[in-house]
Amino acid sequence: MGKLYVVGIGPGSREDMTLRADRALRGCGVIVGYHVYVDLIKNDYPDKEYLTTPMTREADRCRMALERARGAEDVAMICSGDSGIYGMAALIYELRGNDALPEIVVIPGLTAACSGAAVLGAPLTHDFAVISLSDRLTPWETIEKRLDAAAAADLSIVLYNPVSHGRPDHLRRACDILLRRLPEDRPCGIARNIGREGESGTTLTLARLRDAEADMFCTVFIGNSSTALIGGKLVTPRGYRDV
Repeated sequence: MGKLYVVGIGPGSREDMTLRADRALRGCGVIVGYHVYVDLIKNDYPDKEYLTTPMTREADRCRMALERARGAEDVAMICSGDSGIYGMAALIYELRGNDALPEIVVIPGLTAACSGAAVLGAPLTHDFAVISLSDRLTPWETIEKRLDAAAAADLSIVLYNPVSHGRPDHLRRACDILLRRLPEDRPCGIARNIGREGESGTTLTLARLRDAEADMFCTVFIGNSSTALIGGKLVTPRGYRDV
């Protein structure tokens, strides 16, 4: 019986993939993933068998990977960013249940909070919260509570999945919730196409963020009360006493 590797491939560029992830992908005969993520790595591993499913077919994708791993081959399930942060690792474990086989090996990757923060400067040097604005799996009422709680706790906030064709106003709605507690001039940033062609970082205020253009290839950052623009970069001080 083979092993099932759940591999975080990072934001998209080969330079941001870990050595462990690369070794796992080289050692697996079958690579399973969402077709957009498969396209990011296919040229680097041309001799593999690739299995894909579209968006919203995550469970089918995981079952497919588990079934192939129950044979003699090692299989890799790839995830953009990290394999456990909004990735497939938990679903793989859920679907395998309490069975001991196939063996699951989770390989972490560079999530968009880290790689996007590096594009913008250093906005996550202190405590922060990561919140997805996708209400496909989480009720919007729950997302609202989490946004409000993070703002009340003075955490820096990272927003995943800020806008999509089906959710064109979710970033605006999120900003309206945050603006109940946070000032309009709170420093914010948008990291776009992280680790891919067209990568960019934009800094702006929370008031401007409300009406900013964004899409599913963007990660949004909202600073805490100590976050500032320093040399054009978004920086959240850790609070070292001798500075």
